[in-house]
Amino acid sequence: MKPITVGPVTSSTPPESASGTPQLPATARETTAESPWPVRTLSLKISDYVDKMSGLWVEGQIVQLNRRPGMKTVFLTLRDTDVDMSLSVSIPGAALDAMPSSPTQGTRVVVQAKPTFWTKRGSLQLEARQMRHVGVGELLARIEHLKQLMASEGLFDPSRRKPLPFLPRRVGLITGRKTAAERDIVVNTRRRWPGANFEIRQVAVQGPDTVPSVTKALAELDAIPDVDVIVIARGGGSFEDLLPFSNEALVRAVSAARTPIVSAIGHETDTPLLDYVADLRASTPTHAASSIVPDHADEVRGLLTVVRRGRGSLSKRIDQQRERIHVLLTRPVMANRSAIINTHRADIDQTARRGNVAITRLVDREHDRLQAMARHLRAVSPQQTLERGYAVVRSSDGHVIRTAGEVAAKDLIRVLTANGEFAAQVAAQSGG
Repeated sequence: MKPITVGPVTSSTPPESASGTPQLPATARETTAESPWPVRTLSLKISDYVDKMSGLWVEGQIVQLNRRPGMKTVFLTLRDTDVDMSLSVSIPGAALDAMPSSPTQGTRVVVQAKPTFWTKRGSLQLEARQMRHVGVGELLARIEHLKQLMASEGLFDPSRRKPLPFLPRRVGLITGRKTAAERDIVVNTRRRWPGANFEIRQVAVQGPDTVPSVTKALAELDAIPDVDVIVIARGGGSFEDLLPFSNEALVRAVSAARTPIVSAIGHETDTPLLDYVADLRASTPTHAASSIVPDHADEVRGLLTVVRRGRGSLSKRIDQQRERIHVLLTRPVMANRSAIINTHRADIDQTARRGNVAITRLVDREHDRLQAMARHLRAVSPQQTLERGYAVVRSSDGHVIRTAGEVAAKDLIRVLTANGEFAAQVAAQSGG
């Protein structure tokens, strides 16, 4: 039905029929806030619409089955295998008895049914006429088709696989409640590495709740920063028991996970699609334990081996260097260890003597040059001139008298000789 649009009120009462009772709208489009349908009318309209539907075949998984003794009708709940959606189904007990094997909870079936609507309860259900098991061959064909589809998308490409950490800080584990798989992984992991830490999510690993519960647990563990690897584990089981681990929604959730995933589903011969998209496939839960952590004893032995080899290599290197030193010390030149020193000492002494001779010659040469310069200075000095009989005549104020015209009779003058100075008076000035 289309949504009802409420418009302006044009009449305060609905139209009346010939008998005087209000006339109901014929279609949902004609209903208004003033002229609505009663609930019974809507239920009848829906029932009429559903009754017009043809019978059909529908596939699902039985999640609840109630068969009471003495009742000819069996009631069950059929759920979609990929999403959380279900319908109630009623089927004659004889139809179930006609099946090769009685269905149980978790069985995948196809049902021929006719949709019906219960007007009193306002609920939709299916009235089944016959039921068949979904054949293993058909399921295998579907899984193979899904496998090829995902392979074409590159989800199984080995380059997409993330490497497992050498030693995870915390191991995420998704497994059943109190199962042997959980015990095997925890016990064997801690046997290999006693300090291993786990973040465990116990969920349904069989039946209709497997896919949503495992997917939810995967999202929770993938969001924890220090969970470095996640193991999805389940023990062996039938083909139908392991079908949830080939579910497309679960497989795609594992492919999109940030954390490396280890698949440990069933036995070595079991290969659900989860194995192809996981970063590591473990054939058994015990194999998963040996893959996620190193063996403490092996690591200790390896460390001791490395230390022993390192010490041996270092000792060998020391022995080689000691042998080289011994060879050097046994050479003839090393027999008299002072010979090398004496040779260098002789070279130093000879160099010192040469240096002394060169310095002496240089000093003597500079001494002779200095004496020559001194003699030259003495030869041109005023004192030497005075010693040859010359004198310097100056006036009383110290001015040097160079000509006779610079003095007059009775002027006092000073005369400087080689060995002293005396005063004199000019007696007369000669001509010229």
